[in-house]
Amino acid sequence: MSPQMMGLIVGGLLPALLYGVAGVFAKISTNAGMPVGSHLICIGLAVSGAGIALNHLLPGSSPSSTAVLSSGTMGLLWGLGTGLVALGLLKYQAPLAKLVPLYNMNTLVTVLIALFVFVEWRDVNLVRLMAGAVLVIIGGVLVSSS
Repeated sequence: MSPQMMGLIVGGLLPALLYGVAGVFAKISTNAGMPVGSHLICIGLAVSGAGIALNHLLPGSSPSSTAVLSSGTMGLLWGLGTGLVALGLLKYQAPLAKLVPLYNMNTLVTVLIALFVFVEWRDVNLVRLMAGAVLVIIGGVLVSSS
């Protein structure tokens, strides 16, 4: 198996499974009455624990200030997004099965930014990318309106 294929499995398929199951636990948590702020605190503690474990298992060099700022910004944005998902579940009783396809269209935002910021448009088949993006949007609309 090529390193790139292994990277797609480790960095794509496995996280997709983990994020999918994590969404179910978000619904269980909010159904049990967990407030949004407390929900994020518990998630933050668990993420910190995973970070400590992975830092010991996969040690690296000291991060640069750019790396720290970027990771911190990612955490802030992810936390706000996760908090809004919990708010949608808790306060507005949005069905998880309809909510997840909508917030997972975040991939299109990431793809669009990566195409230009990291100049990845040179390395992708833009026709297939656009076709896939259209299918993701159609799927999200169909599932959320079902």
